[in-house]
Amino acid sequence: MANKALATRQKMRLRVEPTPPIKPRNPFAGFAKARAAGSHEKTTASERLAAKRALKKAKLEPDED
Repeated sequence: MANKALATRQKMRLRVEPTPPIKPRNPFAGFAKARAAGSHEKTTASERLAAKRALKKAKLEPDED
């Protein structure tokens, strides 16, 4: 059923007005977070993966005793 409230050439449009930017609680917190350095040691997961790769790379041969 046709929309009788609108004229034939008129299209329904939703107006979206721009909202003002949200002010942060602490403007200096973002700068400190971006500047903060991460840990300089390898994680346990990466150490496990490295050990797993080393095992696959090493050729295991039986002893000749």
